[in-house]
Amino acid sequence: MPLIDTHTHLDMYGDALAQVLARAHTAGVGTILAIGIGDGPATMHRALDIAQDIADATNSATLPAVYASAGIHPQEAHQATPEALAQLAALATRPRCVAIGEIGLDYYHADNPSIAVQQAAFIAQMQVAAAAGKPILIHCRTSELAKPEAREKFGAADAWEDLLALLAEHWGARGNAGIMHCFSGTVDQARRSLSLGFHLSFAGNLTYPKAAALREAAAFAPAERILIETDAPFLAPIPHRGQRNEPALIVHTAQALAQLRGLSLDGLAELTTSNFQALFPTTTSLLTTDH
Repeated sequence: MPLIDTHTHLDMYGDALAQVLARAHTAGVGTILAIGIGDGPATMHRALDIAQDIADATNSATLPAVYASAGIHPQEAHQATPEALAQLAALATRPRCVAIGEIGLDYYHADNPSIAVQQAAFIAQMQVAAAAGKPILIHCRTSELAKPEAREKFGAADAWEDLLALLAEHWGARGNAGIMHCFSGTVDQARRSLSLGFHLSFAGNLTYPKAAALREAAAFAPAERILIETDAPFLAPIPHRGQRNEPALIVHTAQALAQLRGLSLDGLAELTTSNFQALFPTTTSLLTTDH
């Protein structure tokens, strides 16, 4: 059973993309969700362009199927102008766009936009997603990991608490709400995310020795709400930590999650594939036309 990488940045590989995709296919990755944040709103179309190029390729049957999102990352929230939001709404209509994201809050870097600017961009993009009928892909970097300069700027504000409050107010509990990308929270944060209808996607940090609390959350999550991802080229799993990550390496995260949950690798692949297809049902129909 092929694996699905639910979050990777294919537009960051440049000329190496063909080799990255070939290695992913060889490793058993059947589907990739490419994240369309680009370097900011002006280039958030790049993941969709890649997804369409692969679908149109004559050798598409020998490559993973690629779908894409589009969104404005919280680090570029100051660029969420009316023009950029209109561009996002237009991208959301493209056939291979299955989600809006990654969007959310990030109080980790001192040079990130202010809390008010980040929150306004987040709310605006939730409105775009709701109008388009698309799930959202959530980025939330926990405040306790923030650098000292960021703590001084953002004070006692907690990104998780702010995020969950905004979701409850502006998104609400709904079926197929979206994905908590690279979920790195606690069991309580997992429970609250699940109550809003979100899936939890686990990345390479699940394999890190100090991630005991994350592994507890991964074991707690309901079977029908778990997904796996690489967040490549970032966050390579052990035994490749510190190297450039890529979709082929998702097998290590899959093995770690399977072991936590008492599943075989094939069982975990079957489960997460079913969960992905339930969240993004259009991918099933598109896949039949692609291959």
